[in-house]
Amino acid sequence: MSLAEHLERHRARLDTLIDLLDDERRLLGDGAVDGDGLARVAQAKQEQFQALERFETQRRQVQRRLGYDDDRAGDARAAADAGCAALWASIRERADQAARLNRTNGVLIGIRLEHNQRMLNFIEEAAGKGLYGPDGQARAAGGHVSSRV
Repeated sequence: MSLAEHLERHRARLDTLIDLLDDERRLLGDGAVDGDGLARVAQAKQEQFQALERFETQRRQVQRRLGYDDDRAGDARAAADAGCAALWASIRERADQAARLNRTNGVLIGIRLEHNQRMLNFIEEAAGKGLYGPDGQARAAGGHVSSRV
């Protein structure tokens, strides 16, 4: 397989990952959480990350065997020598885009987690900490949730 073919496949994987990250962002932004949808996206993302890692490892091994340095300058020289400089530049751009989307989604997940924790804290306060006794039975006094809170 030529470097150009390898890079085309790499770019296609990145495009798929970007689509998945966009789907994840949409799911995280929806009012109601679609846990099954998020789980499917997370699994597919993991598969794409693993495939990209394999592609990158293969590319770097071949690049080193051909005498190119294993750094960004070596990457650029190998791509230019193979006539793939524009393709390599587009891969770098897509990788940067995927990293930005992944960071944004991480922030959204953090916001969701914080919101959920606040809701749990509110419910715990509203219900009272002494709702049940040590025997697991409801306590006779207090512990009722008021809709006026």
